[in-house]
Amino acid sequence: MAVPDIEFDIRQASAQALAYVRKESLDIYNRLHSIHEDVQFVQQVHSAYPKLPILPNLRCGAWYVDPEIATNVPAYFKSTDGHFGNWSFNLRRPNLHLLPLIIANRGIILVDSTRAGKRIPDALSKTVPIWCAVINRAVALTHPDKEDWDDELYCPPIAVSEQERTQIEARIDEWAAALVKSSYVLPELPLPLRSLWLTPSTSVFPQLPDDDELACLPVICVSASKQVNEGMERRSNGFSYVQGSGDDHELWGMGLTPQLFWENKEMLLRCDRDELPSVVAELVAASKSRSAPETWKRQPTPISAVGGRLLVGAVPDMPSDLPRTLPDSERKMSYVVISAKSGPSGEGNDSDAPRSEYILRLQMAEGKKDQILFLQSIVPEATRYIKERLSMGDCVCVCCDSGKDASVGVVLAALQLFFDECGVLLVNDSGSSSPVNPSKDSIKTRLQWIISSRPEANPSRVTLKRVNEFLLSSPAFRRK
Repeated sequence: MAVPDIEFDIRQASAQALAYVRKESLDIYNRLHSIHEDVQFVQQVHSAYPKLPILPNLRCGAWYVDPEIATNVPAYFKSTDGHFGNWSFNLRRPNLHLLPLIIANRGIILVDSTRAGKRIPDALSKTVPIWCAVINRAVALTHPDKEDWDDELYCPPIAVSEQERTQIEARIDEWAAALVKSSYVLPELPLPLRSLWLTPSTSVFPQLPDDDELACLPVICVSASKQVNEGMERRSNGFSYVQGSGDDHELWGMGLTPQLFWENKEMLLRCDRDELPSVVAELVAASKSRSAPETWKRQPTPISAVGGRLLVGAVPDMPSDLPRTLPDSERKMSYVVISAKSGPSGEGNDSDAPRSEYILRLQMAEGKKDQILFLQSIVPEATRYIKERLSMGDCVCVCCDSGKDASVGVVLAALQLFFDECGVLLVNDSGSSSPVNPSKDSIKTRLQWIISSRPEANPSRVTLKRVNEFLLSSPAFRRK
């Protein structure tokens, strides 16, 4: 056989091997059983520190923490904020709502995972340490009387080189100053924050001192998955262990979510490999066909900076009949509902939706698909309606399918157009309003108002870009 033929056969064999490994890594049977294995380690950590609240780092961490033991507080530390050369303390996701929880419980446990190649995800090895150091230094800036206050940057040496740690350290002062200058309110910490790291290779869990002997408030970062060669490892009970299985579930989950997994965990793990995909498909279909609840699954979030006159909610949380008032509030409510399933007057896939003068329904797909529609139609129509309802004395609740993106963008635009820097309404009873002079800084401030009240608010970059385009440019120059 000629040498080129041998080389071709080798390349072909390598390609087939890689294709097989990829197929195995995306197999939902392998993924769910791998997650189950990792969950047992997370439960060991929880048992070792039973007094500390445990919460997942969204989104991946939600696969590894049993909702029965998890604290119902969202945490969102992005790995990209810890990627080499891209280090950041992002004021769009400051996670300051975690501080009262940490103070009250003298620490927290934060769970995440990572794929092959790393023992600890960047979110835990760098983003969380940056967060701790920035907050500690911001507290030091606002309370210079604190003595022996440790505001150094601590990273795990097994994951972060000293050279990289030093480069990040040089940026901490800049980020701390930006946090202090923002509209966020920092609670006074009794002790500085300090990250600790646990992985399945940790032989002994550190023992925490009694509360009155603590030198810091521990943020215990748990990397749930075992590090394995090439990210996969055969198990004797019939599956291939996949490191970081919960990551990027859109690629392998067939529509399954962490919530559905935990609701049906025992049944899913009992399924044979061949029957599992059809069982998952049935669960996902059933979850999509669930009727709307009779009452709010979760109340919409009032924006406290404007006295709750604007609220943000999620369509899946909405009751079948939207109430004219909310519990503990006598003020009348109006609604803007932005969904892929509801047209401007309730037509489309949601033709049975109730029609009312206090409900404006707008159709828009989540994600990038309808962003030009968002700029040219959704935001203008929604803000006109919000202005009208505010002038009538109503509060206005804006809901979208996620409760994090399009609804936040609309409320952000309305905050800029109809409220001044102190949160005072600019719209009078006749529907006229004082002129506003928006700037990038004033828009950022109003986004911080939203995030302070609703920490899970996470508008995409493109949504924020469209809101800025709507507010800062003439309609004649807006993107066509």
